[in-house]
Amino acid sequence: MPVCYINRLPLSRLLTLIYRNGFSLNTTHKHKIGLVGTGFIATGFAHLVANSTDIEISKILTRRPVDSIPDLPKEKLTNSVNDLIDHADIILECSGDAAYATEVILAATEANKKVVTVNSEFHVTTGSYFAQRGDYVTEADGDQPGCLARLKQEIEGMGFEPQAYINLKGFLNPDPTEEEMDYWSKKQQLALDQVISFTDGTKLQIEQAFVANGLDATIAKEGMIGATIEHMHDLDYLVDAAEEAGKPVSEYVLCKGSPPGVIIVAKNKEADWRPGYLPFSRMLTTKGKGYVVLRPYHLCHLEPINTIRKVINGEPILLNNSAKPRITVGAVAKKALKPGDTIKKGAGGFETRGHAVHLANHLEAVPVCLLKNTKLVRHVEPGQIIRFEDVDLADTKALGVYQDILKNISV
Repeated sequence: MPVCYINRLPLSRLLTLIYRNGFSLNTTHKHKIGLVGTGFIATGFAHLVANSTDIEISKILTRRPVDSIPDLPKEKLTNSVNDLIDHADIILECSGDAAYATEVILAATEANKKVVTVNSEFHVTTGSYFAQRGDYVTEADGDQPGCLARLKQEIEGMGFEPQAYINLKGFLNPDPTEEEMDYWSKKQQLALDQVISFTDGTKLQIEQAFVANGLDATIAKEGMIGATIEHMHDLDYLVDAAEEAGKPVSEYVLCKGSPPGVIIVAKNKEADWRPGYLPFSRMLTTKGKGYVVLRPYHLCHLEPINTIRKVINGEPILLNNSAKPRITVGAVAKKALKPGDTIKKGAGGFETRGHAVHLANHLEAVPVCLLKNTKLVRHVEPGQIIRFEDVDLADTKALGVYQDILKNISV
């Protein structure tokens, strides 16, 4: 067989050989991502990845009929978890459903797949089970918990010592009406349950409980303080709360006109030594007890692609709920509930809202994300935390996993 010296071939001859033999000039390997979900985040991510040169969507898992989803390629849609896993290098789970995500992630990790999530609901409900097993399941950049975890990494490298991890909000209504929520759901083109969860505070209770568990922090009080502040630097009280607790606190604040981002209040000895240095002095809290590090945005459907690239390059887990969670999110009744009533959805419904509590004090509290089409068997008063004995819970994998978490932690 004659030897072909490629470096001596004319370019036109080389291109002819490549064409005839079916070779490709593009040698870049595309990593295959199995996507779980077809909502706002999943659809936005899929559209972004369509222009990527290093990542591609292999399959998209949905519970809906594949013919009913117009904004995603039909040939990639599947109703089969096995089909999703068999074609993927990495799984990205962003369904927003804790129970469903638990089943999919169980299957994925048993197939030795790494899993990236945009799903705080999953983590704060059953995520610790996977942390206990040592599975690679990590939250992504993009939503507030992932953004706080990434910001923590960045500032600790500069000598900052976090005192408070803060979720910025401009508005909350703990008991919105169905008419209001239906209006905003249509206006924002988001699912009704998502809009309710954002508005009544359930989502941020879930996110900040997740942050507390994952970043070795705590909450200053059950349900969190949730102070209304005039300026984003009015945060000295959280430095005090951290000192009293002996560790950083996970919190939210209401600040009208604030950007949709996150803040870490931190101490820094180097900054203290240079009190006249303008960049430091501008970061000081109002009373000078800490420094305010603001990330003024979070882009839930755009940032996970950066996490996936870091996973491909061998980065350790960014954020999980820890193997020994200390905070859970119970369900507080919004109204009087009686035997026979149904809680349609705990997180994002009109019957209950989420409430971050110390797990050691509330072992009988049902995680809010486990409540779905759940019947009451006992009377529950407004403001009361729903307990396991109050409801008839479906025997799901998520329930079994949560019960295993409780068995394996010391509270």
